[in-house]
Amino acid sequence: MKRKYPVGIQSFESIRMDGYLYVDKTPLIYKMITEGKPYFLSRPRRFGKSLLVSTLAAVFEGRRELFEAFTTEQGIEQPQLFIATTDWKWEKYPVLRFDFSTGDLVTIEQLDTLIDETLKGYEEQYGITPSTKDANVRMVNLMRKLHKETGKRVVVLVDEYDNFILHAIGDAEKVAAARQRFQNVFSPLKAEDDHLQFAFITGISKFSQMGVFSKLNNLMNISMLDDYATICGLSEQEFTTQLSPDIAILAERNGTTYDDMLAQMKARYDGYHFSEAMEDMYNPFSLFNAFVSGKLSDYWFASGTSGALIDMLSQMPPLTIEDVDGVECEVDAFDESFNSFQAPLPALYQSGYLTIKDYSREDELYTLGFPNQEVRTGFAGSLYRYITNTTPDNRDRSALFKAYKVFRRTDDLPAFIEAIKTFYAGVPYQWEKDNKNEHYYHALLYTLLTAFGADVRAEDPGAKGCSDITLLMPKGIYIMEIKYNDTVDAALDQINRKGYADKYALDGRPVTKVGIAFSSEERNITDWKVL
Repeated sequence: MKRKYPVGIQSFESIRMDGYLYVDKTPLIYKMITEGKPYFLSRPRRFGKSLLVSTLAAVFEGRRELFEAFTTEQGIEQPQLFIATTDWKWEKYPVLRFDFSTGDLVTIEQLDTLIDETLKGYEEQYGITPSTKDANVRMVNLMRKLHKETGKRVVVLVDEYDNFILHAIGDAEKVAAARQRFQNVFSPLKAEDDHLQFAFITGISKFSQMGVFSKLNNLMNISMLDDYATICGLSEQEFTTQLSPDIAILAERNGTTYDDMLAQMKARYDGYHFSEAMEDMYNPFSLFNAFVSGKLSDYWFASGTSGALIDMLSQMPPLTIEDVDGVECEVDAFDESFNSFQAPLPALYQSGYLTIKDYSREDELYTLGFPNQEVRTGFAGSLYRYITNTTPDNRDRSALFKAYKVFRRTDDLPAFIEAIKTFYAGVPYQWEKDNKNEHYYHALLYTLLTAFGADVRAEDPGAKGCSDITLLMPKGIYIMEIKYNDTVDAALDQINRKGYADKYALDGRPVTKVGIAFSSEERNITDWKVL
């Protein structure tokens, strides 16, 4: 029987009571609440942070019935969760939740209103009449009075603390005002530690980057710890065991085998790594949407990320795919301040566009790259639209994209080369002024082909070197070598001399060698030839 999947549902109570699937994260929750006190976790959007906050609230509110095995009103059996088998006392603590995940927060006045209304709600609930509007004083009074009246220390849960600031990056005045608000309301989490049972703060960016919690330096950051790498999202083990029946149903609906569907889903949605242990994690939003709709698509990337990414790209130095895929950085890079997006790697990592692909303990270096096919293609598409100043709706009207589709169907290479020339003629000068070299041109072409969903490989390794671009099409394979201020004959000679085509000799598709010459003076292709 097809199960109910919690697409867009962030309430733990709703998931359990309404019979939705819940992948049990309470072993890690139990570890967290019994071993520490103030925590911080950063994860990309739609990775289950809000659900984790909701689950923590249910634990500290003593709602044991939600964690035991039971049958819903609809007759759906919900299994017992791990924490219900432990020695947790299920005492009821006063819980203060602050949710900043709403997209409606645009102005400082709206942020002030949200903080005020949240505090006001708890003050009314517990019969407190505030003597001031100052959020810091009100927070202190709440923590002290709740501890005194209930005999239990307070639990504070903060969801998506950085949402407002991330949308304000570039507006220094607004960012500074927001930081002041957050510092004011949450500084008691350290100053009033005697009244605090537990604190948990989530966001996309590390708190050290935002400068919000400089006075709250006792937070334990579990974002990149091996022990908590799987606390949000779905691990490889969870996916292939707990969701195995769902994979089988999806495979049947799509007329394929279980193993083939598993491989397709792994390529498209897997590949996130949040610690040095490199445990594979899947994006739950995309997985559950695929199960609901019965088909694979780019659900996470399509759910609001494109516009935000283009805004981010507009504040970054000009990029190509090769600038961010497979690059190395030190651990300190993750702590660079988000005063702007001029440091692309940490911003793209925290946002979920890049992930850890490798870690060298000896050199203490991380290698970052795209986690999976969904993100790689989506990122390239956003980058393409940013360069060409187009939108998703008019992308199909792009001459280059149309030429690519014709090329894919007919092998009409001349028309495709002419479309590339037209595209390069329209590339903004600022994208080229600091990149006047051969690498820039083939990296940009690689980015475009990736955006179109092509099976394309950059720096494709052979026995004696790497070709610039290898494009695998249904009817043929194209090995492209680009020369900057040199001749097409030199490009073709290099392809032959280094045997770039040898590795495809047994493929069965015809191999076409393509030499392309760029001129720095013309800022475009001046000649090309095939063999």
